[in-house]
Amino acid sequence: PRISIKPLSSGSEMCDEGASSFFVSTNSLSNILTNSISLRLIISAEAFVFLALRALNSDLYLSASALYVFAVIIVMALIYVFTFKRFDFKQVSYAIVGALYTPLFVTSIFLIRCLNGGKYLFWLIFISSWICDTCAYLVGCNFGKHKMAPVLSPKKSVEGAIGGVVGSVIVAFIFAYFVQHKLFSGNNYATEYMIICLVGACFSQVGDLFASAIKRNNDIKDYGNLIPGHGGILDRFDSVIFVAPIVYVLSLIIL
Repeated sequence: PRISIKPLSSGSEMCDEGASSFFVSTNSLSNILTNSISLRLIISAEAFVFLALRALNSDLYLSASALYVFAVIIVMALIYVFTFKRFDFKQVSYAIVGALYTPLFVTSIFLIRCLNGGKYLFWLIFISSWICDTCAYLVGCNFGKHKMAPVLSPKKSVEGAIGGVVGSVIVAFIFAYFVQHKLFSGNNYATEYMIICLVGACFSQVGDLFASAIKRNNDIKDYGNLIPGHGGILDRFDSVIFVAPIVYVLSLIIL
């Protein structure tokens, strides 16, 4: 059946369910793609398929990832071409990014766990994101004077950003030396963990601002209301999603 869709408007809302619902708008092409029960299940299950492929064979996982990216782009291109003028390029772009960004980045968490020492490296994701976020908030509230991104996030300050990065590095040292090395008699990777969390904390704040930019473009305040006071699942995990592949790549390079 034919479906009439209006362009993105200020009244659009973001859906908080499923991995692909990151950029869902009630009046956009992405809404059609993700609000279908079958497509939502497929995209939500895609991450688990990648995890299984990674557990079986790394080359198979990479091939499946490349095929998935290629398929998403090709399908969206076909829809755009054969329904030209029904959807604008912005809507198609949202659908592509929404189908790629969350599923592919989230699988990095499992990839990290599969590495040698992954049970420790796994926690660097949250040290780089949530610890950074907490330290940035505390430092920013007490010492913040210079706005870092006044349009995207008026409450974020340069001082807070620096405090978040420093806090992540300090916690990374404590975790590496006292928890992994002393408590569990593991290797002492304090320096390496500090470098990973230094870079990860910087990208964590980029991921947070990236999510804020999406909300500003669509004139919405929160991605959902599943977690009262936190703006939905994605407002809690936007930095985690961005940090996971960074930690994974750095772990391969440094360790």
